[in-house]
Amino acid sequence: MTHDDLDLVRCWRNHESVRSYMYTNQIINKEKHLIWFEKTSGSQFNHLLIFEYNQIPLGFVNFSNVRRSAVAEWGFYTSPDAPRGAGRRLSRAALRYAFEQLKLHKVSGQALANNEASIKFHLNAGFKQEGILRDQHFNGSCYQDVLCFGLLAGEWQPDCGEI
Repeated sequence: MTHDDLDLVRCWRNHESVRSYMYTNQIINKEKHLIWFEKTSGSQFNHLLIFEYNQIPLGFVNFSNVRRSAVAEWGFYTSPDAPRGAGRRLSRAALRYAFEQLKLHKVSGQALANNEASIKFHLNAGFKQEGILRDQHFNGSCYQDVLCFGLLAGEWQPDCGEI
């Protein structure tokens, strides 16, 4: 991800279909987005990626807290206008990057309990549910459980199909 991607990623992030499932579900203004990008992209422990298919940007992936222990957290979203199958392609490409390029041992993810699409996404990508953080997130009106997922390098099944 580069500065050139900021407006597009912020547009995706602020779209109701994405924003409603984020920990911070407020509209992000341009200034706050730039501050986040400069702080996050300036760290050796973060990898901000744009997923493209046929040279069209379709999603965003963030690997964070990448440490010597080879364990990292990830977050992602696809463009609200992405075609069917974009999420599957994003997960294959991102996990290939995580395990083959970054040489990670484990990728961890979280999903709000009401985000059925993300839960299904993790399970379909081979993640195992590792726990539930009960009433972990307050969204401004109620508490929500957070589901924790993990995928070990040895469990990862790279799809041999086209990415």
